[in-house]
Amino acid sequence: MICIMSRYDTPTLLRQLPLFSALSEEEIQRVSAATAQLRVSSGARLFSRGDPCNGFHVVIKGRVKLLLETSDGAEKVMEICGPGQSFGEAVMFLQKPYFFAAEALEASLLLHIGRGAVMNEIDNNPEFARQMLAALSKRLHQLVCDLEAFTLRDGTQRVAAYLLQERGEGERSGSFEIRLPVSKGVLASKLNITREHFSRILNELSNAGLVHVQGPVIRVLDAVKLRQHVGVG
Repeated sequence: MICIMSRYDTPTLLRQLPLFSALSEEEIQRVSAATAQLRVSSGARLFSRGDPCNGFHVVIKGRVKLLLETSDGAEKVMEICGPGQSFGEAVMFLQKPYFFAAEALEASLLLHIGRGAVMNEIDNNPEFARQMLAALSKRLHQLVCDLEAFTLRDGTQRVAAYLLQERGEGERSGSFEIRLPVSKGVLASKLNITREHFSRILNELSNAGLVHVQGPVIRVLDAVKLRQHVGVG
């Protein structure tokens, strides 16, 4: 279910997003007038492949998965977007229909910013245009990194790399604990492996004394040994 609402102050939400930090108060108000707040329940479909794109979304609370679907109903998770992250900008600029779908992984609050307002501010504010370019460049860089991982790394290396990149700042050695933000099935699809393969890899790493798994909580027992074991940074 998707509900359009305005429980929260939209200008305040926009001001808190780095993407809009270059906008003046007057510009924030203009963008706010073209912004809808969306409260979505877990499992709600935001849009499907082929739907028209007339703006882009920003996640305020919750998580959304971007996915590709096959004719037989199978899906491949492209990206998992959490608070502060946006999606749909590139499609908006191309003025083409969505080529992917988006679903809420949990109850979420999102903003949908209309294309007209974005284009108007780009025309009038070079710094905002640069920030939009930076956001798109960051997305492209991540896609290239994902492609590299899928083609040059095996499944165990992908899982280990994910665990290591989720560690806190400064925790390049020793042990650390993470809680998976989404289900193992969704994360496995994002890493381009099956859920069964993902669980098997965790079992192998556990048997090797490198991790301890308890439900969604994974403790890496020694980050250095994990990197050495699978050959990733």
